[in-house]
Amino acid sequence: MATAEQIKSLIRSHLSSDPERFITVALQMAAHEAGQGHGALAHDIREMVDKARQPKGAVILKFPQDMRGLVLSEEPDIPISALVIPTAIRNRVERIIHEYRQQQKLKTHGLTNRRKIMLIGPPGTGKTMTSRVLARELRLTMYTIQVDRLVTKFMGETSAKLRQIFDLIQKETGLYLFDEFDAIGGERSLDNDVGEMRRVLNSFLQFIEQDISDSVIIAVTNSPKLLDRALFRRFDDVLYYEQPTTEECKSLIQNVLGAFMASKFTWKTILKESDGLSHAEIDQSCRDAIKQAILSDKQKVEASLLGQMLNERRNACFGRRAP
Repeated sequence: MATAEQIKSLIRSHLSSDPERFITVALQMAAHEAGQGHGALAHDIREMVDKARQPKGAVILKFPQDMRGLVLSEEPDIPISALVIPTAIRNRVERIIHEYRQQQKLKTHGLTNRRKIMLIGPPGTGKTMTSRVLARELRLTMYTIQVDRLVTKFMGETSAKLRQIFDLIQKETGLYLFDEFDAIGGERSLDNDVGEMRRVLNSFLQFIEQDISDSVIIAVTNSPKLLDRALFRRFDDVLYYEQPTTEECKSLIQNVLGAFMASKFTWKTILKESDGLSHAEIDQSCRDAIKQAILSDKQKVEASLLGQMLNERRNACFGRRAP
């Protein structure tokens, strides 16, 4: 049976409303029982923990009238295994997940987990997908802030909406994604800047610095050179994304095509056609090829078909290449 210390620790974690610690102790008890040869009991404990960890379904919030359409919510289901990014970036994403799951342990030492993250890179390189993966792995509802709708022409209105958003961040724990963040995070010294946008940026700097919620805040931008340098100090981590390497292109294609990939696949031409395309463009090309194969009553996607779709995507993005 469980040790006396495990039982006391389980009771303490319950009385102190520390669910992560409670689950950790429960899993320790399961491992202890398994070591004692009580396999059925260990299985039952793990099964109860797994059920408790499952998301309880989408959270429906009633937003104020002036915030409707400004905040979009979703329950992402993209696993981290689907993320094709450099190993260094993956390790940092996994560190964010690990620190979040162990935040109570960090708090006992006066430390906080990484939860204010900036993602920088060209369009389609995996920034939004990373946000969805984090939301899924952390079992958080993802709230996307439509920054283009946040900024208005009326003096003081944008800052007021920002305050409402940070009130929501404090009230409702979740993952909050500020898309196209440079719209409000622009450098304050730019010649085309106006007083109102300086006030908006100052408000954001103040709100994010004062935020002590348990929510994860992610800012995404394609244009880091436009950002005010003061912003970088307010974020716990800054991740830079780039166009996929040859090996990443290959991994991405294999992931998306999966069972639809033909047994004999000519990679040389495919990787040449993929060069310069973003993760999102390669992903969409693969899905276009799968749809074309299905509609043509074929079971597999041949390299020639995928090459055609990649070429079409390249022409659509960059214009037809010179002969």
